[in-house]
Amino acid sequence: MKPLITFFFLTFAGTWTFWLAASLVGSPSGSSELLLLPGTIMPAVVALWLTRRADGTAGIRALLERLFAWHVNARWYVFAIGYLAAIKLATALVHRLAMGAWPRFGEEGPIVIIVAIMLSTPVQAGEETGWRGYALPRMVEWFGLGWSSILLGVIWAAWHLPLFLLPGPDKAGQSFPIYLLGVTALSVAIAWLYAQTKGSVLLSMLMHAAINNTTSIVPGAIADAPGVFSLKASPVGWLSLLLMWICAGYFLLRMPKLDVHFVPRRQNS
Repeated sequence: MKPLITFFFLTFAGTWTFWLAASLVGSPSGSSELLLLPGTIMPAVVALWLTRRADGTAGIRALLERLFAWHVNARWYVFAIGYLAAIKLATALVHRLAMGAWPRFGEEGPIVIIVAIMLSTPVQAGEETGWRGYALPRMVEWFGLGWSSILLGVIWAAWHLPLFLLPGPDKAGQSFPIYLLGVTALSVAIAWLYAQTKGSVLLSMLMHAAINNTTSIVPGAIADAPGVFSLKASPVGWLSLLLMWICAGYFLLRMPKLDVHFVPRRQNS
């Protein structure tokens, strides 16, 4: 348990220090963007450092190999890329049936979205090396896959909290409680993918990139957001959240039947 506590403490401390410095620089500028970037890769930096300290170069090699674990069934690539897109399109359909009108759709076309996913997947190594590469396998040993996916989702969402308070980022002013519930549901889905692909961090990176780039298919953000800790959200936001948790509930019910003995064990840590 100590390595996990150390990982989360150092990750939060390092990230929030950079993001606080970005807020002190002021409104969005080149300098503030440069300070935000090191914060986003802090999970990977801490994970690699702790792995090197506990397991040496062999541990680093084992961790990095999972960032290139591409040899999985094609259906999991489809799942990773299409999961949130399917939920967003289902949200639009439910909105149409319930309210008699289609919600607002994003302006990005499918080609732009696919290209953006491909280009941003490597960038997600900055987070996923830590969340799914380092933390999740160790959490599974203590809490099992289901509870680990929920707990990691809460922690993952909390890590983003400063971005709701800083001027400029797209999360500024939006409801953090709604975001926390959504990210936790997505964490369950990514853990399901992680287990089904025998611990492929690459597929987690791909799904993370797809989530970031398909959420705007049916935008859920509201104008003039009332505050970070309010529960105000658009109908699209609530519908998306409901569908995400229906799917998460299905995954959680099925997780006890999965064989997770493949999860890398801590060695000297």
